[in-house]
Amino acid sequence: MSLDRHFVTGLLKTHGKLHRIVLSLFTIRSLLHQFLVSKFVSALRQHRLKMSGFKSLALLLAAQLANAQGGYPNPPVDGLPFPGTNYPGSEVPYAVAGAKFNQTSPPYYPSPWGTGAGEWAGAYEKARAFVSQLTLAEKVNLTTGVGWESELCVGNTGSIPRLGFKALCLQDSPLGVRFGDFVSAFSAGVTVAATWDRKLAYERGHDMGSEHRDKGVDVMLGPVVGPLGRSPEGGRNWEGFSPDPVLSGVLNAETVKGIQDAGVIACTKHYILNEQEHFRQGGPNISDAVSANVDDITLHELYVWPFADAVRAGTGSVMCSYNQANNSYVCQNSHLLNKVLKAELGFQGFVVSDWAGQHSGVSSALAGLDMTMPGDVSFDSKTSFWGANLTIAVLNGTVPQYRIDDMAVRIVAAWYLVDREDTQLEDGPNFSSWTSRTEGYRHYIAQEGFEKINSHVDVQGNHRDNIREVATKGTVLLKNKGGLPLKGTEQLVGVFGEDAADNQYGPNGCSDRGCDNGTLAMGWGSGKDPMLTEVVGTANFPYLVAPHTAIENEVRSHGKSVESILDSYAYSQIDVLAQRTDEVNGACIVFANADAGEGYIIVDGNQGDRNNLTLWQGGEAVIEHVSSLCKNTIVVLHTVGPVLINDWYEHENITAILWAGVPGQESGNAIVDVLYGKVNPSGKLPFTMGKTRESYGTDLLYEYNNGGAPPQTQFEEGVFIDYRAFDRSGETPVYEFGYGLSYTNFSYSDISVSVNTAAPAYKPNSGFTDAAPIYGTVSNNSADYVFPDDVRRIEYYIYPFLNSTSLRASSGDPYYGSNYSFPAGSSSSAPQPLLPASGASGGNPGLYDVLYTVTATVTNTGAVEGEEVPQLYISLGGPNDPAVVLRQFDKFSIAPGASKTFTAEITRRDVSNWSPELDDWYVSEYPKTVYVGSSSRKLPLKAALPANGATSPGTGNVIIALYQPFDFQVLVPLVFVLYYQDPWSNLVDHLHHAHWLPLYFID
Repeated sequence: MSLDRHFVTGLLKTHGKLHRIVLSLFTIRSLLHQFLVSKFVSALRQHRLKMSGFKSLALLLAAQLANAQGGYPNPPVDGLPFPGTNYPGSEVPYAVAGAKFNQTSPPYYPSPWGTGAGEWAGAYEKARAFVSQLTLAEKVNLTTGVGWESELCVGNTGSIPRLGFKALCLQDSPLGVRFGDFVSAFSAGVTVAATWDRKLAYERGHDMGSEHRDKGVDVMLGPVVGPLGRSPEGGRNWEGFSPDPVLSGVLNAETVKGIQDAGVIACTKHYILNEQEHFRQGGPNISDAVSANVDDITLHELYVWPFADAVRAGTGSVMCSYNQANNSYVCQNSHLLNKVLKAELGFQGFVVSDWAGQHSGVSSALAGLDMTMPGDVSFDSKTSFWGANLTIAVLNGTVPQYRIDDMAVRIVAAWYLVDREDTQLEDGPNFSSWTSRTEGYRHYIAQEGFEKINSHVDVQGNHRDNIREVATKGTVLLKNKGGLPLKGTEQLVGVFGEDAADNQYGPNGCSDRGCDNGTLAMGWGSGKDPMLTEVVGTANFPYLVAPHTAIENEVRSHGKSVESILDSYAYSQIDVLAQRTDEVNGACIVFANADAGEGYIIVDGNQGDRNNLTLWQGGEAVIEHVSSLCKNTIVVLHTVGPVLINDWYEHENITAILWAGVPGQESGNAIVDVLYGKVNPSGKLPFTMGKTRESYGTDLLYEYNNGGAPPQTQFEEGVFIDYRAFDRSGETPVYEFGYGLSYTNFSYSDISVSVNTAAPAYKPNSGFTDAAPIYGTVSNNSADYVFPDDVRRIEYYIYPFLNSTSLRASSGDPYYGSNYSFPAGSSSSAPQPLLPASGASGGNPGLYDVLYTVTATVTNTGAVEGEEVPQLYISLGGPNDPAVVLRQFDKFSIAPGASKTFTAEITRRDVSNWSPELDDWYVSEYPKTVYVGSSSRKLPLKAALPANGATSPGTGNVIIALYQPFDFQVLVPLVFVLYYQDPWSNLVDHLHHAHWLPLYFID
C-alpha cells in the first residue's frame, strides 16, 4: 500500500492549490500544531477532489509527534513512586498528543447565559422576576460567600432582607450532614455502585436530601463523580461510584433526582479531572495545583460523561475542582465551564467553587464561575476576589451586567427548581458547623452573636433501613467453595482482625474520620479547620455496628460459641484460636481493610491517596496465619477500592471471600445478613481487581516533576482505565469489573436486537442564541454602594459594599486601572453560535434517541431466589476503541427455575464517539457488536448491531491518518493519495493493519 512522492505528485499536479499544500507537507519534520491541521482541513474542504473512475479517494496526512521508544512519547519525568516501574499507556496517538507536558486549554467566551429551557422554564421565570428587583449589591450578595466560619454552615451566601430572601446554606457531605448531630452515616458511593441498583441510589439520595433539608441546608455538596477513579489509589474514589462512566452516570443521576425531590439543591462535584489528592492544592514550595492534561476525546468519552447525566437529571449546581486542567485552573477554565458545561451540555444551574478554589476575580467571572465559596480568598483571610471587588468590577465595566445577572438568575433558579420557597426552614439552619454545644457564637470566627445555635434536631427517620440494604446488596461475593452461607450450627465461630472491632476512641473518635482504628465504615475528609478543637468529620456516626458485635449476637441467638481476637498482631493467640476452631469444624472469619481520604490528613503515611494497594492493619499476615490453620476461612474485605489479593485468594483453605466496601453505620448487621444467608448476595464489582498495581496502566503523581512550576499529570492512557485497560493489554484480572457470585446460579439465552426504524436522523445543533438579557438596572453611582450606616460590620465577614466612593481606593489594589487585555469576546452580549453537540440539558437531544432495543432471557438455574444484574456492553469497533464498554444494566429478582426478560434500550450516544474536529458526537461505520452477560468478561450472548444512523465518511471524503512504519521510531510525516474500491469499513481495516491510524474525516 506504499506510494512514493513522485506518484503522488503525478496524481495531484493538476490540482493547483491543493497540490502546493500537499507538496509542502512532505517537508515537515516537526510537530504540526492544532491550528495548522485546522488550516489544512479548511483548505481541503474548499478544494475537494473529484476524479472519475475511482469509487473512493482518501487523502492521508501524518505528522511527526515526538521521538519515543516504540514510537510514542513518554513523560519527561517519571514522577512515580517506583521510578523503575513501567506503567503501560494506551498507545493511542490522540491521547498521547493531547496529554502533553504543559498542555494548554483553549479559551471559550463569552460565558453562556442561561436559557431556562426544559424543566427549568418555570424556575427561570420566577428567578428572572426576582433578580429584576435586585440592586447590584444584592446580586453580588448571592454570588459571594460571607467567609469561612462567619455563619453556621460551611458555606453561606449573603441574604436579601429587603425581599425576605434568606442566606443560602451549603453543607457537606455526600455521606450525610457534615458537622450535624443526630444524623445518619450513609454507605459510600462505591458501595452504592456495587449494588448496581437505580432504586437504592435514588432512595439513598432522597434520604440524604431530607436530612439536609430538615437541618436547614439549601445546597447539599454531593453527589460525587469526580474523581471518576482513573487510578485505583485515588484518595477520594470511594466518595464517587465507579471508574466506569456509565455506571457512575446512571447512579449519580438517580442520586441527584432523589436529593432534589427531597427539596434540596444537589451539587454534583468535583468538576473535573480531580483524580488525585497529591498536589491538588499545590504543596510545599509549590504554589500552584497539579495540572491534569488530557485530550478532548478522553475528556468527553470518559470524564464528562457522568456530569452530562447529572445535568440531564437537573442538578442545580456543579462544584468546580481545585486542580488545573491543561494548565488552567478549573474554576477559571473557560473551555470547561463556558464551553463544555454550559454551552455544550446546556447546564442551567450555577457553578460554585470548591472551598477557596477560586484564583481570580474578573477572570473567573468571565470564565463561567457563578458563586465563590466560602467567600474569602483563603480561610478567614478577611479578603475576597468577589464581594466588594465584584461590585467594583461591574461598575468599572470589566464584568458586564449580563454576567452578574446571569450568575444571580442561575442561583435563584436552582432555588426555585427544588421548591425551596416551600421547604426552607423559617429560622434557617438549626445546627452549627463549628460547635456541638447548644449555645455559642453565630459568627464563630469573630466570636460575635452568642445565642442558641444548635437545636439538636433528630433527622434520621427510618434511613437506617436504606443504609443496611445498600450495605447488604453492595456486598460482593467473590469466592465461594461451600463456605457460605453459614448455617448457624457451627459449634465455634472465630472472628479475627482489627477491622471487625470498634474504634477504641468511639466511632467519631478521629477527626474527620482521619484514622484507621477498628472497622472501616467511612473514609476520611472533608476539610477540617485547624482552629477547631472539637472532633468533626465527613459525617458523624449516630452509632456504628461493628462486625464482631453483630456476629456475636447472631451466634448467641443460635446457642453456639463465638470468640474474637481483634488485635491483628496477636499472632500467637490468632494461631491458637484458628486451630481450635478448625478442630471442631467451625468457621474462621477474617476481617481486613484499606482506607483513603482527603489529602489534608495523613494516615499511616498515606496523604489521602493510598501509597499502594495492599491491606492495612496487617491484614495479609492475619489472613496467612488463619488460613494456614483453619480449613474454613472466610475473608471479609472493607476497602475503598481494589486491593491486591493475588497471593492468597486461591488458597485451598479460604472457602469464601466477600468485598463489603465502605458500608456506613449498619456495617455489622449488613455483613451478618449475607454471611448467614438472610440476604442472597447480589453485589457486583464496580471496579477491577488486578493481580498487580502495574496492571491498571495508570498511576498517581506522588513526587514533583516540574521543578517549581505546577506538577503535570499526563492522561496518556486515554479512555483505557480499569477494565478497558485490562482488555487492551490482554491481562486476566483476579476478578473483573461487574463480577459477583450469588448463592444461586443464572444462565443467559435468547438475545434479540430490534432496530428503531422511526428514530430520526441526527441533526447537529445550529443557529444562534438570543442576545444576553439583563434584569433590572444597575446604578453607576458608586455612592449607592458605600457601606450602609445601618449595617453592623462583623469582623471577617465578606460584604458587597464599598469602603468609599472611589473604586480605586475601595479595591485596595495598587495596580487598579492598569491596562489588562481580557480574552477576545469575553464581554460580548451578542447572539452566540450554538454548538453542534448542544440543544438541551445533557447535550443534543438526538444523542438520547433510541436506535435499538435489545432483549435477553435470564434464568435462575439454582435452588434459591436471587437477584441478578444483567449487563450490556458494546464494541464500538474502532482500532482505538476499548474492546467493550458498558452501556446498560438492570437488576431484578428471579425465583428458582423462573426466567425474566432483560430489556435494554441503546441510544445514539451509546454507539457514538467524540470528534474534536466536528466538535460533536458521531456514529462511525465500524461494525458494532452488543454483548450481554454477568460481567465484563462473562458475556455469553452477542449480536451484531445493524447499521442505523452511521455518520462516518462515504465516497469522496478526506481522511487524515498517522503512519507508523515498522522500521521507524517516529511517526513519519507523509501525505499520499489512496484509491480504494472497497467500502469505507474495509478501507479502515486495511489502513489499521498497514500501521495507518485513521484520525479524522471530512464529510
